[in-house]
Amino acid sequence: MICALCPRGCGAERTETAGRGYCRMPERPVLARAALHLWEEPPISGTRGSGTVFFSGCSLGCVFCQNEKISHEGFGKAVSLERLREICVTLIAQGAHNLNFVNPTHYAHVLSALLEDWRPPVPVVFNTGGYDKADTLRTLEGKIDIYLPDLKYLDGDRAGRYSAAPNYPEAAREAIREMVHQTGPCRFDDDGLLLRGTIIRHLILPGQLNQAKAVMDWTAREFPAGTVLFSLMSQYTPWGNLSAVPELDRRLRPGEVRTAQEYMKNLGLPGFVQERTSAREEYTPPFDLTGI
Repeated sequence: MICALCPRGCGAERTETAGRGYCRMPERPVLARAALHLWEEPPISGTRGSGTVFFSGCSLGCVFCQNEKISHEGFGKAVSLERLREICVTLIAQGAHNLNFVNPTHYAHVLSALLEDWRPPVPVVFNTGGYDKADTLRTLEGKIDIYLPDLKYLDGDRAGRYSAAPNYPEAAREAIREMVHQTGPCRFDDDGLLLRGTIIRHLILPGQLNQAKAVMDWTAREFPAGTVLFSLMSQYTPWGNLSAVPELDRRLRPGEVRTAQEYMKNLGLPGFVQERTSAREEYTPPFDLTGI
């Protein structure tokens, strides 16, 4: 395939066994982990866990990525579409409240094929960094129940410096509008689990409170009350070589987290706040081919 799935538009040829694009992944899905996960937002994780399937590779280049083993280094195992479906069926049998496809942007074509003639008995979650192409998302309409996008920055300079994607703000906003168009307002079952809707996530970065406020302002302006949920995350942990971005080489200060949380409350954004104690490396799952 000549790939045009993500906003980079690199036009790389992705064969069954080789990938030469920015994501460095072949056409065939490469997975790093498939297991129940209890550390998503409460209406996603529930009591039994979300059935997470982690794709390898990434269309972003975030310098602080805690999943760099799979996103940047390409660790994982190639599987067939049939095997991917078997993995999903196993997760459902284990009690997963939903199927949660993590970092699926460059494998949207795989999800489209997987869900073309198979409707899982649980909601399907598209868990993404937000660097998605609206045209690609339209190919998934009717197949995705829950969108879980990041909205990392609304400043192109920051997006270029920290994620090597200066066009991230425009792409993410257009993508999120399409996601909300598809899902409509959030709907829950009798146990409070999310059946359909969009949760916008934002990870607070050190010294970037203005970015967090801008993201919350945009969300509050763009979507009427009750349309989306907002998840303010404070799990940032310095990771990898940050010598080129020394301002990110520290943990969040309590005052930064408190200020962001108060801002969200004052805006009246419905959703979730993550405690600063979540900023620990053990919250990153082990990528060891579990469930693959």
